[in-house]
Amino acid sequence: MSASGGTKAIVAALGANLAIAVAKFVAFLFSGSSSMLAESVHSLADSGNQGLLLLGGKKAKREATPQHPFGYGRERYIYAFLVSIVLFSVGGMFAVYEGYEKIKHPHEIEAWYWPVGVLVFAIIAEGFSFRTAIKESNQTRGALSWTEFIRRAKAPELPVVLLEDFGALIGLVLALAGVGLAIGTGDGVWDGIGTLCIGILLIAIAIVLAAETKSLLLGEAAGTDQVEKIKAAVVDGDTVTGIIHMRTLHLGPEELLVAAKIAVQHDDTATEVANAINAAESRIREAVPIARVIYLEPDIYNEAAARSGTNPAKDAAMDTKGSAEGPAEGPAEEAPDAKGPSDPTETSH
Repeated sequence: MSASGGTKAIVAALGANLAIAVAKFVAFLFSGSSSMLAESVHSLADSGNQGLLLLGGKKAKREATPQHPFGYGRERYIYAFLVSIVLFSVGGMFAVYEGYEKIKHPHEIEAWYWPVGVLVFAIIAEGFSFRTAIKESNQTRGALSWTEFIRRAKAPELPVVLLEDFGALIGLVLALAGVGLAIGTGDGVWDGIGTLCIGILLIAIAIVLAAETKSLLLGEAAGTDQVEKIKAAVVDGDTVTGIIHMRTLHLGPEELLVAAKIAVQHDDTATEVANAINAAESRIREAVPIARVIYLEPDIYNEAAARSGTNPAKDAAMDTKGSAEGPAEGPAEEAPDAKGPSDPTETSH
């Protein structure tokens, strides 16, 4: 997801939610509908959430410092996680409480045309915001289903806006149903039931958002297609003959760390190995532009050690030579490197 695409969707959602929040609150004042109060708080919370996403995007652009040498890209994940907390507490829990109170102490809805009119307006406005989020997401979603897109997206903004807008539309339908039944039956309990359903919906969405952003905060690897491109780019078949093991980690939505131990020939000179590593780094960056932090460590491939399966990371290793014995793994995983970190053939950028 591009940062611009995410910002466009956030701004569209922010404008829609601010207008809707004001309209819903006015409708609550005239009608006394608990569904309208819950929905106005929901829209206000959503507006605050979009503000958090914009703030996180701005903070993530700060330059790296000695204390934070890998930069601040994960700020976007932190603020997305805060969104889930706000949605759960301010939106969901408040609606559940308000719904419970109105079921316990129902009252008739006054001036019914206010909540009905505002809800229709809100559905149109939220539909516009949701349409914008879908349009921006389709630019990067590819062949993924919507569920896969939300689960695999490394940039949190669009999944957050998509879920918020989807939840808002469903919540508006629930509010309209609750208000309609309360008006039709003259029983205010239905208004409370609609409010309670809105709260449960918001809590469920908040839990999904929290789970997904938690995974991003813990650190996720590159996607399968990116890993395959990196594998193909590292090995040149001459000096770099294979990958002993490799790890990738997102430092932010658009910044990837690549760390790999690569197999080289035992008779290569230090100059040859250093040149091969520099060339491999260039190929990686060309194949996967977001791979901005790359550490490649050369080692001598030991076939006997690879076959013995002593490397604890062998499940994550890659066979770049297509041999039957599996991935090339060296003994350096079991014992400290004799070269040490100051080895002149180990480079990092």
